[in-house]
Amino acid sequence: MNITLDDRPLPHRVGLIALATDHTTEPDFHRILSPRGIGVYSTRIPFANPVTPATLAAMAGDITEAARLILPDEPLDAVVYSCTSASVVIGDEAVRAAILQGKPGTQAITPISAAFAGLRALGAEKITLLTPYTHETTAPMAACFEAGGFTLMGVTALGLTDDREMARITPESIVQASRTAMVRGSDAIFISCTALRAAGVIGQIEAATGIPAVSSNYATAWAVMRTCGDEGQGADGQLMRLPMAAPMVAS
Repeated sequence: MNITLDDRPLPHRVGLIALATDHTTEPDFHRILSPRGIGVYSTRIPFANPVTPATLAAMAGDITEAARLILPDEPLDAVVYSCTSASVVIGDEAVRAAILQGKPGTQAITPISAAFAGLRALGAEKITLLTPYTHETTAPMAACFEAGGFTLMGVTALGLTDDREMARITPESIVQASRTAMVRGSDAIFISCTALRAAGVIGQIEAATGIPAVSSNYATAWAVMRTCGDEGQGADGQLMRLPMAAPMVAS
């Protein structure tokens, strides 16, 4: 009997580095990416609540090994590090360099670099920022947006410190919080945090606010699709209709 082997089981594959406490990224990615022939291969990275700059920064030393563990010795189209606030605290460039050290030759994607690329594709310069974090954890993110050339029209922090609770915020509450946070004159709203279940209600957020909406998992899924050469619309929302017009660099 002759056995024939495919080069790979799926046309495209992406590695996902998720926090040990993450409830949300894998379901979001499987819903958006898997139907499009993009395999999602996950590993977990240690993280201990509360969500603070110190606990986020503590993950820096584990990123390279986490990337190395995803399908060893096999190429990936991209590797996503799925934590927006840690990508800001550790530094986007440092996170992506750590990914490439563990998995050379891939495209390293962070939620913040994908979000910046997505907002630029939308032509958005004036941004409303909504986070589930405390003001202490939100402040570095606000500074990152400003350093990236965006004007923050408004910043709302919901004050939570446990990402498992962030994952339990109902989608309806996210839509309402977005409507309340939105500042008139904004070009777009960015809803931060890979724990939030915002990617599934982007269309509702856009209807409620009247402006384009981008969330962490939504932006990274869009960036993965475009990196894999998929120019289709994998989910609701204005960004999913657009090509990637700028490199994924959070600056």
